[in-house]
Amino acid sequence: MSARDDAADVVLVQLAGLVADGGLKLVDLTHTLSPDFPTIVMPPEFGQSAPFRMERISCYDGDGPAWYWNNISFGEHTGTHFDAPIHWYTGKDLPLNTVDTLPTRDMIAPANVIDCSRQSAADADFLLGVEDILAWEREHGLIAPRSWVLLRTDWSKKTGRDYANLLDDGAHTPGPDADVIRWLVTERDIIGFGTETIGTDAGQAGHFSPPYPAHHFLHGAGRYGLQCLANLDQLPPKGAVVIAAPLKIRHGSGSPLRVLALIAA
Repeated sequence: MSARDDAADVVLVQLAGLVADGGLKLVDLTHTLSPDFPTIVMPPEFGQSAPFRMERISCYDGDGPAWYWNNISFGEHTGTHFDAPIHWYTGKDLPLNTVDTLPTRDMIAPANVIDCSRQSAADADFLLGVEDILAWEREHGLIAPRSWVLLRTDWSKKTGRDYANLLDDGAHTPGPDADVIRWLVTERDIIGFGTETIGTDAGQAGHFSPPYPAHHFLHGAGRYGLQCLANLDQLPPKGAVVIAAPLKIRHGSGSPLRVLALIAA
């Protein structure tokens, strides 16, 4: 083995030890997947994503005397979930654009948490802009390439109708404006963007130019989305490492997943 291999082994052993003895804290950024968790609602002329469903197969009974298990079904973009580039037309022709082909090294990356909870509480249609990012960087340093930007709005603390916030003219939830997503991809080379709402875009982003800019620019550049995140208020602005490994679905455009963050205890 090379000296580099030896050093890597030491780092891995130290990492496992820090997790085991509490020197590193694991924060679960995932909502529990259940039938009552809100699912995105598309205009009626379009196809709809199925909610999570669970059907019991057996529970120590005549259908299986020693075992309990269930059949489950759901849309790819249900609950806390991952968006792969193929999810949007701008990323449909890229290589390695499905959840079964995306590079495994991209499943672990640093995170930058932008706290806009106060603005979002005051305005459900709050939009993150470039100036907000620049102000954050003046305090916390530049966003490193190939890292996540996570928009903290505390929206995950809402439930039911308040979480979806559907009105007659569609959803009203906070998100990024078009310029900031383009800028984060081109100027900061982010690996992806994550939110606490049902989508990476704001609720009214269908009226933006281009429509749904987070999807448009992220996936067109081969980047990823995370949505329906929870517990972002437990993360520092900088220093967390996110583990986000979607299900390995053949030709999948996304999937529910367990998102974990490592932070210093």
